[in-house]
Amino acid sequence: MGGVSTHQPPFRLPVADAERTARLREALSAASFTADGLPDLLGSSAYAALARGETVPALRATRGESSPLETLVRLFLLQRPVAYERAAAALPAEDCLADGWLVREGDEVRASVDVRPYGGPDGQDWWIVSDLGCAVGGAGGIGGPGGARDREDRSRLVLGVGGASTTLAGLTVPAPVGRVLDLGTGSGIQALHAGRHATRVTATDRNPRALAIARLTLALSGAPEPDLREGSLFEPVRDETYDLIVSNPPFVISPRSPEGSELVYREGGMSGDDLCRTLVQQSAGHLADGGWCQLLANWQHVEGEDWRERVASWVPSGCDAWIVQREVQDVSQYTELWLRDAGEHLARPEAYAARYDAWLDEFEARKTKAVGFGWITLRKSGADRPSVTVEEWPHPVEQPLGGEVMAHFDRQDFLRTHDDAALLTARFRLADEVVQEQVGPPGAEDPEHVVLRQYRGMRRATTVDTVGAGFAGVCDGTLSAGRILDAIAQLLGEDQVVLRDRTPQSIRLLIEQGFLWPVDDDGIEAR
Repeated sequence: MGGVSTHQPPFRLPVADAERTARLREALSAASFTADGLPDLLGSSAYAALARGETVPALRATRGESSPLETLVRLFLLQRPVAYERAAAALPAEDCLADGWLVREGDEVRASVDVRPYGGPDGQDWWIVSDLGCAVGGAGGIGGPGGARDREDRSRLVLGVGGASTTLAGLTVPAPVGRVLDLGTGSGIQALHAGRHATRVTATDRNPRALAIARLTLALSGAPEPDLREGSLFEPVRDETYDLIVSNPPFVISPRSPEGSELVYREGGMSGDDLCRTLVQQSAGHLADGGWCQLLANWQHVEGEDWRERVASWVPSGCDAWIVQREVQDVSQYTELWLRDAGEHLARPEAYAARYDAWLDEFEARKTKAVGFGWITLRKSGADRPSVTVEEWPHPVEQPLGGEVMAHFDRQDFLRTHDDAALLTARFRLADEVVQEQVGPPGAEDPEHVVLRQYRGMRRATTVDTVGAGFAGVCDGTLSAGRILDAIAQLLGEDQVVLRDRTPQSIRLLIEQGFLWPVDDDGIEAR
């Protein structure tokens, strides 16, 4: 994103002939070159190391008998040449040579791309294609500065599946939709997920090499042919609307790179966090009524500004939003992370120091003291009083979280349409797997405070008083909130009117955070 370039690195990608690709997929599956098959071969330790970009344990695990699975691991994951006869025993080798998946070098063949097994959410066997050495670990994994590929060649490289990719896939709302836009598709992983519940998927990228690799990922995984378009941000889909927009954009906040040398997979060609802001602000014009936009983002913590207010100001009118900051790094930590990602730490010490200095100069000029990372979900509700929730939540959550994302907005709809009087006539059910913890000195007659804790979804915890704990414990969908409060007031000897007046705000918080669910007249959760 950020601008279109026609530059391509001087190395060839495979093509995806339909029949030959189907035979290759069958061979991969038959050899158990799958997300379930790899741990069985490599063992948990070597498999985990491979996910970190460390290959030595997997090399040791595949140096024995030449089974088809060992051959495929060495070819596609470890990028080692193997004898042609060995490859032919595991694959339709001539098909792979014809289409360019393999390249022959004398009596040996090598892979032209990384092919990595990936387990779909419903047990599907998928395969993600990326450039050699780029499955994990960023561009630093393929040589770094001065290595086999210079920065200009590396600028158009396409990475495979990382933590950000799987986070976004798990966040994506699972509702069936008509049209989906995967903006900045990269290796095609989000388009692959979207194809499970969408009628039509459009995938865009400013990098033509990414579009070619996304086509390979989808073809090899047996997904329908996508609508692939080259261009930056919403340029390729001008005047079109979608039910769901997903994006893992190039959100890294870094100094501007010379033209043609930026790492396209992570740098959007805009200053600061302008790319993420622009994407959010322009998304409403490409959403159908009720449509969703979900993306990962980085944002600056600017001196003298509240980051919550700053990011909330990006939200377009007519859209509800849920913005969650998952991590914050000071500018030094952030700089070191992304210099290492690009392999800059492998350069000469003076060159690394100069590059580090340039990043800090950029942050100082923009009065940036830290950088936040998180996710943003928008829903085009058209509401006169949009719900915009901005919060910091660095704690573990339960993935996939897409159902909880939908539920959050459902709860906001309920709260927006129910004043306090209506709230007290409604009935609620305590969410599943909520436990109550009483905190206080051992042997004390009464706890100092009571904590409600979730073990699903966001896994929140909240402190409640005696009334709140008693109220939540009784909520099973049979009695209205008002009747429950009246019973509690009688039990505690309190005035019923006073208790009804002071409790709704606490009930609203329990609903908003997902501890209580509204139920309809049939006892079914109101969504």
